[in-house]
Amino acid sequence: MARDKKFYLIGQRPRELLFYPPGSAPLRRRRLPGTRRHLLKWRSRANPKSLRQERRLADKRPLWWTIGLGALLVATPFLSNSMITIAAIFCMFAAINVLWTLVIGTAGIFSLATLAIVGIGGYAAAVLNVWLGLPWPLMFAAGGLAGLFVGGFLALPSTRLDGLYYALLTMGFAEICRVFVVQLKALGPTNGSINNVGSFIPKDWFLQRPGLLLGFGGAFLLLLLSLLIFRIVNSERLGMLLQTAREEEAYAEAVGIDYRRARMYVFLITSGGLGVIGAFYAMFYMSISPSIFSLDQLLLLFAMIVIGGLGRSEGAVIGTAVVVLIDKGMLELGPPRILLIAAIMLVVTLFANNGLVGIREQFRNYRNRKRSEARARRTEKGGEVMPEEAIEFTDKQEIYYRRFQKRLRDHLKTLITDELIEEHRKSPLGKHSDALNRVLNYFRRGEMADKYAIMRQPDGFHRYKIIAFSGERGAPPRLVDDRIYEDINEAYHAVFLLRVNDLLES
Repeated sequence: MARDKKFYLIGQRPRELLFYPPGSAPLRRRRLPGTRRHLLKWRSRANPKSLRQERRLADKRPLWWTIGLGALLVATPFLSNSMITIAAIFCMFAAINVLWTLVIGTAGIFSLATLAIVGIGGYAAAVLNVWLGLPWPLMFAAGGLAGLFVGGFLALPSTRLDGLYYALLTMGFAEICRVFVVQLKALGPTNGSINNVGSFIPKDWFLQRPGLLLGFGGAFLLLLLSLLIFRIVNSERLGMLLQTAREEEAYAEAVGIDYRRARMYVFLITSGGLGVIGAFYAMFYMSISPSIFSLDQLLLLFAMIVIGGLGRSEGAVIGTAVVVLIDKGMLELGPPRILLIAAIMLVVTLFANNGLVGIREQFRNYRNRKRSEARARRTEKGGEVMPEEAIEFTDKQEIYYRRFQKRLRDHLKTLITDELIEEHRKSPLGKHSDALNRVLNYFRRGEMADKYAIMRQPDGFHRYKIIAFSGERGAPPRLVDDRIYEDINEAYHAVFLLRVNDLLES
């Protein structure tokens, strides 16, 4: 009785998310408002075996974003009050880091004035609310306009300074803002702080569970808006121009890309967004203090970017989650928790490429390299492929073809005898034995490069020389030697001897 065979699914296809729409239904792709980007990267194709229409999710990152953020949104109401506060702080700082990633990664401007813009937006909104009675919905607009104004002021030097010089300039600007706020006479009695700021959270709910949940909801919405800005800017025309300029600025200028103006646009967009976050910061705490301009807060923000990975929004969010959980969730550790963050940042810098988000790609490269080395070691037995050469093969079928050719040559070498050579000398074009036919068929199927042939000489009808083809279109053949053969059968046999010699030396 025949036993049932069990088949195992191999490769990546069983793990793909596939849908099978009806063939008569038209494809509808929903795009983000104002962009040409789709919400999810669905790709349709016909299966070559079943001829059935398939829809495959080409990029699973939006799916993971939805699962991760959805889990955070669902789980937060069941957490304790302190954990809800930590979740809100995480969303707020993640929004800041996502916009900062646009400045550093996409625009290529190494600015350290991120928290300074947040603080200025928060102070502007708080001053207008406390002193002029501005209602809290308009505080977002006030913070955004203040951030936009400061961003325009700081964007001007970015066209003249670059790298370390601009970083020092923005760091000095943040420190000047802190000193100015501390020494401002109008804020002197409270040491530069502004209290009793109006908020979307009712005063009766402040520090209570309903107020904490409301604050988390606002911070979560702020993170979603920051991710939307990142997606629109980074994947649309503005981001594409800056990506081209980041690869080669001279080429970008040569093709007419004004990357300096594009950088200023990104800086202004992110500055306006940071100003809105500053206004939310003041409303979330119902106060604001000069500590937002401090260097230690900036360095924590920098640690989030380094740990998560530069240039990607998921890196900014993951790095923020790690640092916030250690800094805010492990307060009982005291100062050693800062050393723990520094240790993690050092380990990630030493052993990971582009932070935690680059570990997956780094592992894949390592795995592929080890697999190539293993394949290379397996090719040493026959000697047909060098180990360092086998690693560079993209199509591994070439390795197996060379193995087959090696075994075939080893077999043909055993057929080369004095009797076989004498048989060919007597009758180069006649009927041959099975062994000689095998050898001649192998020679006829050889590659065109360096393949031998006979060439009739123009000064005599029965005068021949042996040539070798170059194998390149348009390149003339080369003469093997200057010997002239008076008999064509003798020339055929000379070509045969040259091929036999090459076979034995291979």
